[in-house]
Amino acid sequence: MEPASATVDPGSSTTVRLRVRNTGDIVDEYRFEPVGDLAPWTTVEPRTLRLYPGTTGTVELTFAPPRTPDATAGPHPYAVRVTPTEHPDAVTVPEGNLTLTPFTEVRAELVPPTVKGRFRGRPRLAVDNLGNTKVTGSLSGKDTGERLSYDLRPGNVQIEPGRAAFVKVTLRPRQITWFGSQQEQPYALALRRSGSEPVEVSGSFVQRGILPGWLATTFGLLLALTVAFVTIWLAYRPQVQSVAREKPEKAGNLAPATPAPPISSPPPKPDPTSDDAPEKPDPGGQEEPKGEGGGGGDQPEEKPAERTAATAVRELAARSAGRHICYRANVRDEGWQEPVCDGAEAGTVGKGKPIKALNIAVSGTNGVSGAGAYVVEGWRKGDKWAKEADEQDMVLGSTESADSPLQGFTLQVFDGAVCHEAYVKDRHWLGRGCTEPGKWRYGGSPMESKLQLEVVRFTV
Repeated sequence: MEPASATVDPGSSTTVRLRVRNTGDIVDEYRFEPVGDLAPWTTVEPRTLRLYPGTTGTVELTFAPPRTPDATAGPHPYAVRVTPTEHPDAVTVPEGNLTLTPFTEVRAELVPPTVKGRFRGRPRLAVDNLGNTKVTGSLSGKDTGERLSYDLRPGNVQIEPGRAAFVKVTLRPRQITWFGSQQEQPYALALRRSGSEPVEVSGSFVQRGILPGWLATTFGLLLALTVAFVTIWLAYRPQVQSVAREKPEKAGNLAPATPAPPISSPPPKPDPTSDDAPEKPDPGGQEEPKGEGGGGGDQPEEKPAERTAATAVRELAARSAGRHICYRANVRDEGWQEPVCDGAEAGTVGKGKPIKALNIAVSGTNGVSGAGAYVVEGWRKGDKWAKEADEQDMVLGSTESADSPLQGFTLQVFDGAVCHEAYVKDRHWLGRGCTEPGKWRYGGSPMESKLQLEVVRFTV
């Protein structure tokens, strides 16, 4: 190897030369194959070399690690397997060392950016470490006029490369608004790291009044009217006196006797053949109800439409234009969950229940494609990769009870990138991975482990 040790920045490339000499007595052809952890990022040119006895040839190894958390900072050993065609048992594996330089990239986001409340607001701060070294920092909050107090849990974070930390934030106003309309107070949360500029995220807290403003106005008017009425009543209360007197009766006068009513003959019996005869009452005592439209039964209620990922992403895109991704999980013994969007968790944590299928929809990415990997079969024969346009439902996996659950998936979008995190059985959260435009990226359990997928998070 020339040189035996090299250094490269993630996102760039470097070249190492490998010299090969044929010490045999016949013409031989040599095949070169990179092995080790750096093999996916290594290319060999040319891949084969034909040498005469006693001659020397040179091949170039090009290392191009991506600028992602997978390219961990520090030294990494590598090797190249050299296999002679004429003597395949005489394999040689020269080794070298490649050092990846560290880089830091941190992204923070408030979810939701605007919260409302009378006594408190509770947003969440998501901090993603997109670099290849551990990030350590402290969190603080500030606002104009110091009108809010901040409770951050935890107050300090340590985030491994490719992982994310979620901080629970409680905002409390220092003064309570009893009456009046809502007031908006902007604030900012900062992640401070040693030797680096702080990362700030802005949000707003909308403080509502305890009682609406119209109630205070109405109460004041009623109080004023009551005081005015009492004052007028006390000042102009009418004096009412009765002038009626009882007339005395003269002595010896008696009240005249009331004549008895005359005896009347009984009324004649009605003629049943006469038109004036009363109608015969109904034996049941009630009239038969008359139905509308000739029908007497209740109409069946319509079943509400199923809420899918496409439904949720259309609603989100209508409120906030741009790239979005919504998704939901079909969990064993529970069925389809409600759709969530843009980094929320879909599935169940800590219950050991695998995901049978995923329903995904995007907006602003010119569509999405994907395929599902199964715990038992891996890439199951007969299944085709799925492709759907923006704001359309794409389903990976199977909801049939006889089919095995998912262990992973591959995704690609055609405008921008989709990032995903997977929580698998016995491994917990794995590293964060992001696609490049128009390229596939696998996520989930390693293929050789075949562990069931339990929770996912997606962002675009």
